Formats: sequence, C-alpha cells, structure tokens
Amino acid sequence: MKIVAVLGSPRSNGNSAALARRFLETAEKHGAEIRSFTLNDLAYRGCQACMACKTTSDTCVLQDGLTDVLQAVREADVIVLASPVYYGDITGQMKLFIDRTYCFLTPDFHSNPNRSRLAPGKIAVFVQTQGLADAAVFADVFSRYKAMMAFIGIEEAHLLRGCGLAKRDDVRHQPDVLEQAENLAVRITRR
Repeated sequence: MKIVAVLGSPRSNGNSAALARRFLETAEKHGAEIRSFTLNDLAYRGCQACMACKTTSDTCVLQDGLTDVLQAVREADVIVLASPVYYGDITGQMKLFIDRTYCFLTPDFHSNPNRSRLAPGKIAVFVQTQGLADAAVFADVFSRYKAMMAFIGIEEAHLLRGCGLAKRDDVRHQPDVLEQAENLAVRITRR
C-alpha cells in the first residue's frame, strides 16, 4: 500500500503535521510505503486556468514544486491531506495544491460520469486541526473538501480532527486524538 501525505501547515512540526505523522508512522509499521511532502518547503503556483490539462495534456503542465506531489498522488492508494484551520478554512498552501488537482478531471468532466483520471479505490484521510476547542466551529470544512475529493474520484474519505490545539505542541496533550490516528492507520492498512 502506498500512502502519500500532503502537509499544508507552514509549521513543519505543528499540530496537523504531528497528527498526520502519527498516522503515517503507524501505517508504515503495518507495511505501508510512505511518502510525505511539506507544501511550505516547495516553490509552486496555483492553477493558472490555462486548460492545457483539458486540451493537450493528461497532467498539469506547470513544472514546479507540485509536479512530483501530483504524480505521487496519482500513484498512491491513500492520500493524507493535513491542514490547520486558518481564518475558517484550510491554509493557502493547501488551497493552491487542491486547485492544482483540477488536472485529475477528464476534459469532459461536466458530462462524463467517469470524470476522474485517478484510478478508482483511492482513500483520503483529511487531518484538520484548529485552535478553537468548540467542535461546532469549522465543522463545515471537512464536508466541503470531502465533496471535492469525491469530485476528483476519491469516494472514501476519513476525518482526523483535533480541536483546542492553539499552541504548537498541544496535540501531544490529546492522547485520544493521537490514538484515533493510530487506529485509523491500522484499519486502512489491514484491508
């Protein structure tokens, strides 16, 4: 099983990255092949609306820091998307990446029921952390991106969410959230 993680926090050791890493470490112990990308370390642009991926290419034609990330996602069985909530949504780094996944849609995606270029059966793990402890706040973030993942062909998506994680190491004080990451990794890798 191949798992690729896309870490969207500007803090490489922040709470969302730590929670994603706990999932990845557990999956690796159970035989998964792991690859991880920290978006903040890469130089890339958002989608340029050039439409080349719908007219002349099956992939995004931009050659930048996301080229390898997008290819790794194509090859992966499981995609981990990890981001803290900034101003009510995912980070800008993650949003730029997600916009570039437009290349995974076929040219006729508006009318084609098989609109994804991705192989079927991919699983997504969406890691969402936030400083506010109230789980009702920002509860809509996952549902929006779950719908986006389904649109590009990832029909099975799981949420790992940590609330009340305002300081850099707060996730270490929430063993239940870390245990959820471990349990989910075990369930997915045992398929």
